[in-house]
Amino acid sequence: MNKITWYSSWTCCVVMLFLSVGQKATAESATSGPVARPLFTSDSTLAITIEGPISTVMRNRDETEEYPATLKFTGADGTEHQLDIKLRVRGKFRRKRETCNFAPLRVNFQKKQVAGTVFAGQDKIKLVTDCKKGSSKFQQVLLKEYLTYKILNLMSDQSFGARLLRVTYVDTDKKGKARDSYAFFIEEKKHIAERLGMELIKIERTKYSALNRARSNFVNIYQYLIGNTDFSLIAGPDETDCCHNAVIYQKDSDPYISIPYDFDHAGIVDAPYAEPNPKFKISSVKKRVYRGRCANNGHLDSTLQQFLAKRDEITQLIEGLEGFDARSIKTTLAYVDGFYRDISDPKSVQKKFIKKCS
Repeated sequence: MNKITWYSSWTCCVVMLFLSVGQKATAESATSGPVARPLFTSDSTLAITIEGPISTVMRNRDETEEYPATLKFTGADGTEHQLDIKLRVRGKFRRKRETCNFAPLRVNFQKKQVAGTVFAGQDKIKLVTDCKKGSSKFQQVLLKEYLTYKILNLMSDQSFGARLLRVTYVDTDKKGKARDSYAFFIEEKKHIAERLGMELIKIERTKYSALNRARSNFVNIYQYLIGNTDFSLIAGPDETDCCHNAVIYQKDSDPYISIPYDFDHAGIVDAPYAEPNPKFKISSVKKRVYRGRCANNGHLDSTLQQFLAKRDEITQLIEGLEGFDARSIKTTLAYVDGFYRDISDPKSVQKKFIKKCS
């Protein structure tokens, strides 16, 4: 074999090798799907311990400053894990001292440490806390807010995942003083996009005509169920990024899909600090206001049927929620029953929905 023939053969082999590797990588990326994130695949309560300068975090209330801490938990196989994390406060209304003496947190994980654990695939994640430490009433408020996410999960996979926690906070500022409380993690926006195969849309505002009509109608009926008016599907508060307590996603060039979150001002939650939206001139957050669009009324019947079909399962969620006391079960069931009275009677549907649309 002369030099030119040998070189040509070697080049051909190298090219074929790279083509083969490239084809394999393309095939794997096409079939691998979203990253596995087990945190939100279970409804069991996860026990964790967060140890760090809790008092300092809550005193400074600086959402840009992170503090080193550790998060401990026991894996499904009985293995004890300790992860290095960073903590910071987050939020707007609940970050204020006059609202909560224990603000919501954001937990920043180290990606290498979470591999192979229940936190695999997590990076920075929101932790919803109990607002008033030591208050049994606020424990129930937190569980009601968690319930709003689980009801929406039951109705649609186009929703934020939520995982209930039993947290032991160990405050190193106070010689390891500890307290236990319920809390829950909320799925990150970008992870929802990946899970649903959609794009997270970041815009200043949009129009109702750009939203998927059936989905928009569904979201407004859900917000009516839980008695929430603290949201907008087309604009952010004070003309900031869209949208207020809702996130927009899109698949290809389809109409936008809106996914709501942050339900602590809902009537079903009935948080002591919650105030009615002054725009609607209602005396209590427990007063329901339908905010659906008349243009979407063609989807109203099918939407109501979706909710009617889930009534028994919603009841089971309420009655079986860990930590819910008898009073919370009773009042929550009564509030949900009011919704079902409204949607079960044709005259009520005409009066409360069709005539109240905008």
